[in-house]
Amino acid sequence: MFQKLICILLLFSVFALKSQEINSPQLTQYLADNPFVLSPVYAGIGDHVKIRLNGLTQWIGIKDAPETQSIAADMRIGEQSGVGAFLYNDSNGNTKQQGARISFAHHLTIDKYDDKFLSFGLSYNFNQFRIDIWKLHEGDDLRTPATDPSITDDRSTTNHNFDVGMMYRWDKFYFSANASNLINKDLTKFNPTYEPNTLRNYYVYTGYRYKKNKNSNLEVEPSLLYKLFESDGRSEADINVKLRWYDLDDYYYAGLNYRFLNDQIGKPLYIAPFVGLKKANFYFGYSMQVILNDIIKFSYGTHVVTLGIDLFQGVSNCRCAY
Repeated sequence: MFQKLICILLLFSVFALKSQEINSPQLTQYLADNPFVLSPVYAGIGDHVKIRLNGLTQWIGIKDAPETQSIAADMRIGEQSGVGAFLYNDSNGNTKQQGARISFAHHLTIDKYDDKFLSFGLSYNFNQFRIDIWKLHEGDDLRTPATDPSITDDRSTTNHNFDVGMMYRWDKFYFSANASNLINKDLTKFNPTYEPNTLRNYYVYTGYRYKKNKNSNLEVEPSLLYKLFESDGRSEADINVKLRWYDLDDYYYAGLNYRFLNDQIGKPLYIAPFVGLKKANFYFGYSMQVILNDIIKFSYGTHVVTLGIDLFQGVSNCRCAY
């Protein structure tokens, strides 16, 4: 059973590293009223400086499981543009990633009477991937550091890259497309036979916010996120449904996220219920991913907590930034 568990963890680690390398892990953070973590096109949409803190712990109960902390902030500049920044720190066993993303977005009005808008976004990304050799040890003795003479310092590589995105909005409908890590990776420090140099990922995110009538306190938002990884042709999708209950300017929400590989729609990678609220200018969101395979016998799931605050309200004269 122990060997079987090790095999499962190795498979998940390979999957996680391929999907997270030179990127932050994307689970359900974007569903906590935080879509800026997906695409730069969301920068500047809203009437506040929006700040969101995310804490993600994967596979609780398993030693050295991945953990990620991040902060995202964006704001409007002028009437039709926005800027944002995203910082993250990710650890996975003896490997670590730190990164930053600086974004700019511009929002155009196609039809101001029917609320049709077109947005474009661009991000510059800086990422560092590092192996902490001081955590390596000899055999089963955790107190004795490794003595391999070929390992003399922490191994690290730095990557500079860019993301681009666009979004179309029509009243309560939205459709966005994003391409991340446009530039191939420099393989000078790696073995090109086994190391992929293509890091481009493609995202499509679409949904609709439905109310029975303007006076209804209940809003239903079905959405779909599709992701394609160019390096190996793998693709996956999220099917989401989110319910909001409004209380004047405050609201409470609950929903469900269903993620699967696109060739295995009936075998989800996980199912994730999520809840949250907005009270005045404060936000709170929580999600738990339930992994539906043998690892569930050893782990208490993956947990994501989001805290947020909106500061310095400044109403725009252009509805494209609402």
